[in-house]
Amino acid sequence: MSIDSDELTSWYREFQRDLPWRRPGVTAWQILVSEFMLQQTPVSRVEPIWLDWVARWPTPSATAAAGVGEVLRAWGKLGYPRRAKRLHECAVTIAAEHGDVVPADVETLLTLPGVGAYTARAVACFAYAARVPVVDTNVRRVVARAVHGRADSPASVRDLDDVAALLPASDAAPVFSAALMELGATVCTSRTPRCGICPLSSCLWRTAGYPAPTGPARKVQRYAGTDRQVRGRLLDVLRTNSFPVARAQLDVAWLSDTAQRDRALDSLLVDGLVEQTPDGRFALAGEGENT
Repeated sequence: MSIDSDELTSWYREFQRDLPWRRPGVTAWQILVSEFMLQQTPVSRVEPIWLDWVARWPTPSATAAAGVGEVLRAWGKLGYPRRAKRLHECAVTIAAEHGDVVPADVETLLTLPGVGAYTARAVACFAYAARVPVVDTNVRRVVARAVHGRADSPASVRDLDDVAALLPASDAAPVFSAALMELGATVCTSRTPRCGICPLSSCLWRTAGYPAPTGPARKVQRYAGTDRQVRGRLLDVLRTNSFPVARAQLDVAWLSDTAQRDRALDSLLVDGLVEQTPDGRFALAGEGENT
């Protein structure tokens, strides 16, 4: 069982979303920025921040020249702010060691700060049209259903081989990869798949009568009341101030659980997202010397 590449790519060319990082003229660096931002974050939240980001810092060297604090401030409400710090580190490395050009091969991409297996292959594929398998949650779901007849599938070491076997031998492979991802994101979704408009004429899951998942139900990550929310509140205070702030200004950001607040602040310091000045005030990374 395989996936008909002509069916899938024809559908994609007609129905793909108009995402700004897919448009002509977008550079490899700008695609890399989008991949950092899109990790565990919806497209609707990423798009406006990405547009502002690439207009302000269109190259790795421009991003590298910005302070870490400014990068964290521009990251805004995307969440998981360690990604912003790693993106800045990635920009510094590309500017200093790769002539301000994002590497094209997966092996070199994997040496960059913050770049893992998925991101390296996504950049090689979508920025440089490399014929490499790109596997995210959406792709894994489509392959599990259409090829293996399962409702879903956990991550596996076989994922890359499975997707590599589906890639067309022609230079259409990058478009096929984008289409496979788009199908999972917009049609073959996790909770409410729209099988009635699926472009695939063959799908083992459909043929088998849509069997239910056999594994444990996926836990929904909550946000309210978590350390993540507290960290976000503390960072919000620092983002709105260009100078170090007193501890009292941070304390009022989370009053319901002072131990949790202290734990969140300590974790921000450990992660290098926040720094403390000699006189005991707090600032975004790189901004502790501002007076």
